[in-house]
Amino acid sequence: MKPTPPPSPAGLERPDASAGQRTRRAARQAPSAPGPGPSLELPLVSPSAAGNASPIAPTAPIAAAAALSPMTPRGAATPRGMAAARTVYSVSRLNREVRELLESGIGQLWVQGELSNFSRPASGHWYFSLKDRDAQVRCAMFRLRNARTGFVPRDGQQVLVRARVGLYEPRGEYQLLVEELEDAGLGALQRAFEELKRRLAAEGLFDPERKRSLPAAPHCIGVITSPSGAAIRDILHILARRFPAARVLIYGVPVQGAAAVPAIVAALDLASARAECDVLIVARGGGSLEDLWAFNDERVARAIHRARLPIVTGIGHEIDFTIADFVADLRAPTPSGAAELVVPDGAAWRTRLTQLHERFLAAMRRTLAVENAALTRLQRRLTASHPGMRLQAMAQRLDELEGRLQFVLQARLAREQTRLQSLARALQAVSPLATLERGFAVVTRSRDGELVTSAAQVAPDERIDVRLASGRLTASVLAAESPESRG
Repeated sequence: MKPTPPPSPAGLERPDASAGQRTRRAARQAPSAPGPGPSLELPLVSPSAAGNASPIAPTAPIAAAAALSPMTPRGAATPRGMAAARTVYSVSRLNREVRELLESGIGQLWVQGELSNFSRPASGHWYFSLKDRDAQVRCAMFRLRNARTGFVPRDGQQVLVRARVGLYEPRGEYQLLVEELEDAGLGALQRAFEELKRRLAAEGLFDPERKRSLPAAPHCIGVITSPSGAAIRDILHILARRFPAARVLIYGVPVQGAAAVPAIVAALDLASARAECDVLIVARGGGSLEDLWAFNDERVARAIHRARLPIVTGIGHEIDFTIADFVADLRAPTPSGAAELVVPDGAAWRTRLTQLHERFLAAMRRTLAVENAALTRLQRRLTASHPGMRLQAMAQRLDELEGRLQFVLQARLAREQTRLQSLARALQAVSPLATLERGFAVVTRSRDGELVTSAAQVAPDERIDVRLASGRLTASVLAAESPESRG
């Protein structure tokens, strides 16, 4: 390591000093000129431009703060009237404006991490932390939001949250206000499904513009499915009941196993090449994700995409979605539903319904465009003045005070219990029962219950009651000797 050279004396420059270094050194050595101090321009973010920040001109208080910055030389004169322009923030105002900047400047975002420190007080709100290997952030999910989650998260669970950034004003701590929470533990097949779905969507295989309309009254319907399964029986039953005039051509293929994908692709290509049918149904009964995996294969998706016939899918149950469903021109929830979609109850009704449907969509698009613009304006106003933001913060403050109240009550109960135990011990020390436990007894006359403290109070053969520490005795006096009789 080379030793650090000593500083150059005033007026001398090192041979290797750059022009920039010499300029900065000269600026530091130059005397400060009198004046109002250095000019400072601060880029501010406009709260109205959420997610699209743009610099705006600094205001007068900011210019005044710049003039009074620590860069002003000590002892320099302050311009006249500058002290009156100084803006002093309270802590509450600072936290409130920082919260508004966070909520309007960042917007909603998705965050994934490990859930920890999960808490659910009596109010029903959820409080927890999201963390990864290097950092963590506090989160709050209010009751109206977590009621739609469908499960109660646990510490250590990997979750995915949709949230907006906020700030808890009483403590000045920033946090995530969670709107939606999901379990992030997807399996390998589900991840492969989502990856293929994203890739094909980016290529345009799912675009609504390429979807073909179904024929109003098909003359021939092709069905690609297992010829021996329950799905083909359901399809044939529906077609015969709703539109018996249509012919049905079955392309029998396996729908599960290693041979399923090549067979389905070949059947799609064959049906497209022969063009015997007006519409194709690709169907399979219900099953697990693994059972339906042949219809999530990229080869099947591309065969559907290049087919020249309208294709309707009816794969699995209503909750099952496959890649083939997204590529097809129309998806039905079940094989029976696919059969109902490809045939009408009447050609005239079908034509009229299609016309009304198109007119309705056009009118709705126009209405939604107008209403969406109005909604955007109202949302901006609501974000700035909505009382719900303050109520959420007060609810969180109430939960905190409730926890402190419980702590104080428990401490008070502990003190009172200790005091009660102390009084009980003092009472036990002076109790006559404690005397009885040392071998003494309490004697009373049986006839009137009077306490016997002297032998003169009883006569021979008189009955007496003796109370011991444990139990009672009834006895008869054999003899009574008082101090007077001994004298």
